[in-house]
Amino acid sequence: MATDRDKLRDRLDRATAHLDPPYAVVDLAAFDANADALVSRAAGKPLRVASKSVRARDLLSRVLARPGWRGVMAFTLPEAIWLARTGISDNVLVAYPTADRGALAELAADPALAAAVTLMVDDPGQLDLVDAVCPPGRRPPLRVCLDLDASWRPLGGRVHLGVRRSPVHSAGAAGTFAAAVAGRPGFRLVGLMSYEAQIAGLGDAPPGQAVRGAAIRVAQRGSYRELLDRRAAAVAAVREHADLEFVNGGGTGSVAATSADPAVTEVTAGSGLYGPTLFDAYRAWRPTPAAFFACAVVRRPAPGLATVLGGGWIASGAAGASRLPRPWLPAGLRLLGAEGAGEVQTPVTGAVATTLRVGDRVWFRHAKAGELCERVNELHLVDGDEVVATVPTYRGEGRAFL
Repeated sequence: MATDRDKLRDRLDRATAHLDPPYAVVDLAAFDANADALVSRAAGKPLRVASKSVRARDLLSRVLARPGWRGVMAFTLPEAIWLARTGISDNVLVAYPTADRGALAELAADPALAAAVTLMVDDPGQLDLVDAVCPPGRRPPLRVCLDLDASWRPLGGRVHLGVRRSPVHSAGAAGTFAAAVAGRPGFRLVGLMSYEAQIAGLGDAPPGQAVRGAAIRVAQRGSYRELLDRRAAAVAAVREHADLEFVNGGGTGSVAATSADPAVTEVTAGSGLYGPTLFDAYRAWRPTPAAFFACAVVRRPAPGLATVLGGGWIASGAAGASRLPRPWLPAGLRLLGAEGAGEVQTPVTGAVATTLRVGDRVWFRHAKAGELCERVNELHLVDGDEVVATVPTYRGEGRAFL
């Protein structure tokens, strides 16, 4: 009897029979189902789509047209300007501070753009840079959001769990910084963001690592409890100096938990739309795989082995096996530990490899979401067993932001 993955392979093969690998597809039924599932998990709080995890304007528009989604979290200021100017959204939050003088000058020169884009700040030097590009009296007030560091520092700060982001960690530091922003002309503090990467971006059930998974879950529970209190205190401290429009938090891996925080008014998500392999390590919710890329078998070097052309589309982050793409279809394939996924060729093994012939497709899933789009100029959108549209990625539109 055919399994669900057998049926998926057959459907994708039929839909793309006219295409020559390598190419990437998005299964629209899975994409839309993931979008709806994330809204359900957000329990009434709006979701801001993380453009870094999508990197295709047509699909950003598609998710923003669905109930429960509002606004974009961009990853660079030039990207935010482009998305605002092309009508994707008039509510774009830049997730990271910028030192792009040209983009800052463009933002400061256009009142409509300045009203649509919010900058991320956590250091007075970032405000100084903006003023050096365009003094306050020569620009509209620029919207800024304070990045509150969400990492957990137990044992008196001797342990750091989470990513290294903002220097603003305590509620007191947030209030002090908010007062400094309020006292400077040319800026308007409208938001606070805190991204709990140690919860949202770390799978709590890593395959084959039961002890590590249990330790991660203990740490995540402790971190969540600490952040609930600290984020609430920070929001209160900032509100003494600014009328906040939003308090943003979370990511795909923590939508339900972050939405339950009373201090948070909106949650960010993006990776869950494509369902990359890193999210296979989560217990609470696993998105349906929606994005795939196909490579062609070009060699049969030995029994039980098939080699595809290309395939080495490695994800960012700490180097390791978890960052490798995973051969997904046909089911039962795996990479060779000694070779992994190569730039120009990738051998795969497993009992099913014996059935593969030159010209057959092997379907991979990327470890991360939007990074797939840095490898292809277009995404083929599959509905059922046919390609119903082909849309450009950022790369396909000639846009390389990082």
